[in-house]
Amino acid sequence: MTTETLAQAPRTESARASLRKRKSKEETNLAGYLFIAPWLIGFLLLTLWPIAQSFYLSFTEYSLLEAPVWTGTDNYATIFTNDDTFTKSLSVTFMFVLISVPLKLFCSLLVAMALSKNIRGMNLYRTAIYFPSLIGGSIAVAALWRNMFGLEGYINQVLSWFGIQGLGWITNPDTSLGTLILLNAWQFGSTMVIFLAGLKQIPQELYESASVDGAGRFRKFVSITLPMLSPVMFFNLVLGIIGSFQTFTSAFIITKGGPINSTYMYALFLYEKAFKHYQMGYASALAWILLVIVAVLTALNFLASRYWVFYESDGGRAK
Repeated sequence: MTTETLAQAPRTESARASLRKRKSKEETNLAGYLFIAPWLIGFLLLTLWPIAQSFYLSFTEYSLLEAPVWTGTDNYATIFTNDDTFTKSLSVTFMFVLISVPLKLFCSLLVAMALSKNIRGMNLYRTAIYFPSLIGGSIAVAALWRNMFGLEGYINQVLSWFGIQGLGWITNPDTSLGTLILLNAWQFGSTMVIFLAGLKQIPQELYESASVDGAGRFRKFVSITLPMLSPVMFFNLVLGIIGSFQTFTSAFIITKGGPINSTYMYALFLYEKAFKHYQMGYASALAWILLVIVAVLTALNFLASRYWVFYESDGGRAK
């Protein structure tokens, strides 16, 4: 064996090792792609493709019965300049979001703090309070709520025991939206569980140190609980806003958008345009407007979070 052959042997062995390593990596990647293939195919066919189709249809006139006809930005122009129902439904939805989301956060945090105590039977209490969330948003719950707040519903029957004349809560324009807000706030189970998990992560040493310094319950809540819970609160706030803008079942089942369009939610407006009037192109444009509104509000929340959301990894400072 010559000197040149001996010099080339290590390089040949190194090349073979590199080739084996690259082949092993390719096989690993292939296995990974095969595992995610069902999800990826479902995402492309059931999510991404319908989104792309919806975007295209928003620039067309499409009735489901005929082929879509390209109309450019006519749908958007009509929505913003010649559709009073769009303005009304958007204002109702914004009012619903502005009231129901903070109320839901407040109720869920209050209950979570009560359920964070170590007392006997607490697991049973947590299960009972969380149970409504398992059926939340369903038609059955909406129908039950309609029976409760009807003119001859359970609420008015209870009020009659005290000599109080009840109202038609869902037929009165002044109170109809309030009944939907109460329903949304009542379904706080999931938000409460997330708050409860956040409360369990707060080190008890912080409260003990504050007690030594003479801090009371309110001071502990303001200086320890709220800052430590701010990331969880931010998470619940963003999800609450997104979910509230998509509220449909309660408005559709309980009030049908009435009376006098006082509960005519944006999602209900979109649904009726698509499946009642068969204006699928128009409804697609409404859906994309809703997407932009929610995206803008979410982005604003992320920007504002720099000033009130505190992370332990950042030394207790806002980002």
